[in-house]
Amino acid sequence: MTAEQTTRKNGPRDTAAVVRLPRRPGRPAETDLRERLGEFRALLVISLLMTESVNEEQILELAASSAPGLGPWRIEGYGFTDGQWRPGPGRTAASPAGLTRQLATLGSASGPVRLTGRPWAWAYPLRGIGGLLGHLIASCEEEPSAEQRFLVQVIAQQTGVAVSNARLHARERATAAELAATNTALAETVTTLQRSMDIHQRLTRVAVSGEGQPGIARALHELTGMPVAIEDRYGNLNAWAGPGQPGPYPKESFAQREHLLRRLMRAGSPTRDGERLILLASPRTDVMGVLALIDPGRRADHADLVALEHGATVLAMELARLRGIADAELRLSRDLVHDLLAGTDDESALSRAEALDYDLRRPHRVVIVEGKGRARAHDALLSAVRRAMRQARQDGLFETWSGNVAVITAGQTDWEQLRRAIMSDLGGQVRVGVGGPAARPSELTRSLREAGLALRLQKTLLPGDSACEYPKLGIFRMLAAIPDLTDVDSFVREWLGSLLDYDARRKSELVHTLTQYLEHGGNYDATAAQLSVHKSTLKYRLQRIRELTGLELNDPDVHFNLQLATRAWGTLQALHDER
Repeated sequence: MTAEQTTRKNGPRDTAAVVRLPRRPGRPAETDLRERLGEFRALLVISLLMTESVNEEQILELAASSAPGLGPWRIEGYGFTDGQWRPGPGRTAASPAGLTRQLATLGSASGPVRLTGRPWAWAYPLRGIGGLLGHLIASCEEEPSAEQRFLVQVIAQQTGVAVSNARLHARERATAAELAATNTALAETVTTLQRSMDIHQRLTRVAVSGEGQPGIARALHELTGMPVAIEDRYGNLNAWAGPGQPGPYPKESFAQREHLLRRLMRAGSPTRDGERLILLASPRTDVMGVLALIDPGRRADHADLVALEHGATVLAMELARLRGIADAELRLSRDLVHDLLAGTDDESALSRAEALDYDLRRPHRVVIVEGKGRARAHDALLSAVRRAMRQARQDGLFETWSGNVAVITAGQTDWEQLRRAIMSDLGGQVRVGVGGPAARPSELTRSLREAGLALRLQKTLLPGDSACEYPKLGIFRMLAAIPDLTDVDSFVREWLGSLLDYDARRKSELVHTLTQYLEHGGNYDATAAQLSVHKSTLKYRLQRIRELTGLELNDPDVHFNLQLATRAWGTLQALHDER
């Protein structure tokens, strides 16, 4: 009974169970069976190899290269539903003309297709778990037998399943890789977020607890592991945290510092300056601080930059707070200084000073500072004086006074060294006049007068720009203390009258020239340098003085009286300017 007769008698059964390939005519049954067993064994091997492979290209190549060993047919290629064409061995890479339309007509079924130069061609569906993947295109020089077509069909089925599995594996790998990347990115995000929170919390605690600039530097050092420096706008070190603090701390020139500040203002973000990453903290245009990470190895990462930026924000808040306090204290202090210099009673002055936490019960003196520098800021001189006093470890009260700066201080320091410090900071010419001590606040007006007189005498009579202390003025102080200056004026007219009249008529400076010549002990070089004239000019002026006065300048008595007269004249000039 044939398989077809069996099916009709017993009804439909599982296809795999009822397949009976016809025996090849003219062959013994045993030979035919062995050949078929060999074909099935080959199919089994091919199926196992396909199943174990997870590479789609390898699967397609395996199927196409194995086909000639199973019959006279071969695989032309594979047409997939996404429009791709994968050619078989030795086939053209381009899809055969019209094949795409033919496959679209077949849908998910198998059927004949037309290929140029091939008498017989058939499309077998490639099915996977998710449905139709495409078609396997087989061709033969003549129509193959039923058992040969069966082998092609089996190859197509196994290829479809293997390709489906390979694509599933590829998707799983891609998903796993994407998941791993997502997990890595998530872990990095969590780490970054945690560090950002740590930065925020640590610096917020510093701001709230009032640890000041040293606390900001310590917190930033702990967060980054790098040394941290906080500088004022002039390059002075306000705070340092971490190892390697240089001593003395390096300071740029005025021009270099201004150039750096302009660069930082333009950048508005962390900027590298040699071995440092720096950022400007500026809550106001007149308040600036510089926050720096010392990073010679250039290892600062994004989190370190975030910490630096957050630190600069906290520093700006701290600078604003300090400036607010300073402004309030400065206003109260200036009001007090103004009243002290203008004249006030002791009781009121002492109570106001106590409110400012300043001890005014000690003997104080007034110091007047005159100077101009490179800085254009209105209070540049005042700021320079305050810094120099702080560096000299001297406290005091400060106020601008008639274009100069008045300092009320109980300290006694090297005033010339203070003047040089102010001049170095300001970058220009500076003069200092120091008044005598005042036992009570109400006596400070007298000390102010003395400081002003010392400053004017220094400008008029004394050589150089050295600080001038009123208590050390000697004869000048004695002359200034005389209540009635009529005799002093007469003495000046007696010795210098002809020169004074000549200067008044000719707008010359013979009296001033004589004064400097006498103060320098008759030294031509020193006098000429002080007057900024050539020696020949000085000699001409001195000769003119001899002609007008009829005096011999080298005579000791004449020299003494002329020097006393010039000093008296300078004192009178200073007292006249005071009025």
